[in-house]
Amino acid sequence: MNQTNVFPPGRDWDLLVIGGGITGAGILLEAARRGLKTLLVEQKDFAWGTSSRSSKLVHGGLRYLASGNLRLTRDAVRERESLLRAAPGLVEPQGFAFADHGTDVKRRLGFLAMLRVYDMLAGRREPHWERPESFRMLAPNIGEANLAGGIRYTDAKTDDARLVLRVIDEARAHGAVACNYVTVQALVRDGGKVHGAMLRDERSKAETAVRARVVINATGAWSDLLGGAAGGEVACNKPDRAPRLRPLRGSHLVLPAWRLPLAQAVSLLHPADSRPVFAFPWEGVTLVGTTDVDHEEGVNTEARITRHEFDYLMAALHAQFPQLGLGDQDVVATFAGVRPVIDGGQHGAPSSEKRDHFVWSEPGLVSVAGGKLTTFRSIALDVLRHVSQQLPGWQLRPERGPVFARVSVPARHDLPSGVLRRLAGRYGAQAKPLLLAARQGELECIPGTQTLWAELRWAARCEQVFQLDDLLLRRTRLGIQLPNGGIDQMARIRAMCQPELGWDDAHWESQERRYLAEWRKQYGVPPAA
Repeated sequence: MNQTNVFPPGRDWDLLVIGGGITGAGILLEAARRGLKTLLVEQKDFAWGTSSRSSKLVHGGLRYLASGNLRLTRDAVRERESLLRAAPGLVEPQGFAFADHGTDVKRRLGFLAMLRVYDMLAGRREPHWERPESFRMLAPNIGEANLAGGIRYTDAKTDDARLVLRVIDEARAHGAVACNYVTVQALVRDGGKVHGAMLRDERSKAETAVRARVVINATGAWSDLLGGAAGGEVACNKPDRAPRLRPLRGSHLVLPAWRLPLAQAVSLLHPADSRPVFAFPWEGVTLVGTTDVDHEEGVNTEARITRHEFDYLMAALHAQFPQLGLGDQDVVATFAGVRPVIDGGQHGAPSSEKRDHFVWSEPGLVSVAGGKLTTFRSIALDVLRHVSQQLPGWQLRPERGPVFARVSVPARHDLPSGVLRRLAGRYGAQAKPLLLAARQGELECIPGTQTLWAELRWAARCEQVFQLDDLLLRRTRLGIQLPNGGIDQMARIRAMCQPELGWDDAHWESQERRYLAEWRKQYGVPPAA
């Protein structure tokens, strides 16, 4: 990746994609590999919004199957399996365990029947019922009261921000261009048709008019405006058939793995309302989530967990792991994201809303909202089907090959095979130069994480880091893995990264103050009432 934004001078584009989350990244890749000259711009950082604050799960969506949405489940399961094959080390299998305390035999039998369908869609078959003695091995510290056994099944997990970056890097290999910290000042219209946009590079403050045959609004929860996550303050005049969005917030807790040790993900029904809640091991920590509430503050207000949501998730942990005595002091970080959910108009509970995506068009502009992290490629192909109607002479090739080009794991005798697999998954072809750039002691893991020190150096040198939070919250995830946003490791981080970034002392110190203030507000534990 290049450290600076570069617009090739005088170049016209087939597509201009606005929005640097997983949806925009997926469109960029699928368009570029089909020969379209494509530029992506993101007002903040790649994956800044929903796509770095998801539940980190690549899953088929059992609850969508339960609600009868077989098409979405089938597509998600197919894409999950494709990602598992194409990106080992980035997308990994995750076992789930669901304790059965013997209260509802009918629910158990229904769940087991649904899992058989789930297996069939994935082309796999595995046992799902465990007796109490074997289930305790899968889920130590589980509540013992009336434990009849448990159900287990397999889905997958990922590092969502690194998935976005890997997709963008793959698109660049096909000739695409992607720039962060570029705002849309205005759409360029002529005769009622969109022909491009006026862009402003927030690094240099330079403005550039860019022409494109089609502009794509892929700003997710912000798609009602060409503002928020990927644009300026320009309203998007939506046609009558455009959907109404219902922004929903999902909040999560992060605990040290030693405080909530899990061999499998544990699913449970919340004691207050029977909503599903999960806890699973991720990157050296344990994630707990998720809530599903209306984000009433508005999408231009950055999402953060409320005290009510925090207490709600803690209550689920107290019910499932009563002997651990977990409290506020055990939570190292929190995070919350806003999901771009299509409003079904039924005014029901947030969890009842469907997770399908929707695409709508006007001359020169195609917009998309909704969908799931897992199905980003299917969403991209649907968007390109709409694009093809506005690109005379270009036809969409709908075939789906591997998501990523094949990458060989670097051969190193000084690192475990699991570490090399992880690097190859996250960095693709860049894994080898990352290792070569490492200095003495930088191939060790940062305590409490699975991140190598060398990943910080590589990100600072090559991955378009503009703010300190880009480095600590998205290129790496240290800001949610380490207590207090990683402040105890900041001296070494600074010594390594400041020269690579070219920041003087005053700029680094300003960035550090800004980052820590943001962390306390958006990622810390909310104060008790």
